[in-house]
Amino acid sequence: MDNLLSEGLELMVFGMGFVFVFLTLLVFVTGLMSKLVTKYAPAPEIKPAKKRTSASASVTAGATAANNDELVAVISAAVHKYRSN
Repeated sequence: MDNLLSEGLELMVFGMGFVFVFLTLLVFVTGLMSKLVTKYAPAPEIKPAKKRTSASASVTAGATAANNDELVAVISAAVHKYRSN
């Protein structure tokens, strides 16, 4: 019994040691890759978004409000149908 327990503990130590070494290596390699990418890859250019004109923005807001009213009506009908059963 003592031999089996010592083999189990030995296997546990080797397994946990392997995982610890692998994760430590993974952290260092990931950090190294991050430094290499920031050094050699150019930063992406971010273009500012175009502003909408006020007329198109008000039309979009009106369409959204109509869609919301229709959505509320559909959800209310579904809840009423569910509760009536």
